[in-house]
Amino acid sequence: MKLLVHSVVSLLLAGLAMPALAQDYPKLKPGLWEMERSADRPGTAGSRTSMCLDDSVQKQMFEVGAGAMAGMCSKHELVRSGNRLTGDFVCDMGGSRMHSKSTMVFDGNSAYRTEVDTSYDPPFMGHTQSRMVMTARNVGPCKPGQRPGDLVLPNGQTMNMRDVMNGSKGAPPKRP
Repeated sequence: MKLLVHSVVSLLLAGLAMPALAQDYPKLKPGLWEMERSADRPGTAGSRTSMCLDDSVQKQMFEVGAGAMAGMCSKHELVRSGNRLTGDFVCDMGGSRMHSKSTMVFDGNSAYRTEVDTSYDPPFMGHTQSRMVMTARNVGPCKPGQRPGDLVLPNGQTMNMRDVMNGSKGAPPKRP
């Protein structure tokens, strides 16, 4: 569960924390997104998730990312040049200072690739450095019964990002 929380926080901070661009952030195509994440940590190679995304969930994720950055980050630089976003973030998380440099390259509004290199001082969860690569693409409409924000984890459990961002205790994650 700690790895899941770390992954979600990392994605919000490094990959989705674009509110500094105000209304100029890249808007992703609504529908079902498949994401594959690889990292240099044991047990993270090739983890796949999918998410039902709409404009309102995307906007809320950007807003939550901005709020998290405001409270945890002393540096949050983000530069957009064409289809590329580069970020440089320094954040305090779990008693460790996290310095992340990220590059996110968009293929229109239907795919992207993000690379994040992070160093931790002191070590976070036993690591001084990490590298994560995430690719994502829109694969069509959300599946019947999915609500916007539904995130299907590699183990098949479903959690709703909107509920997580709203602090909903709700029901435990659903199994397929």
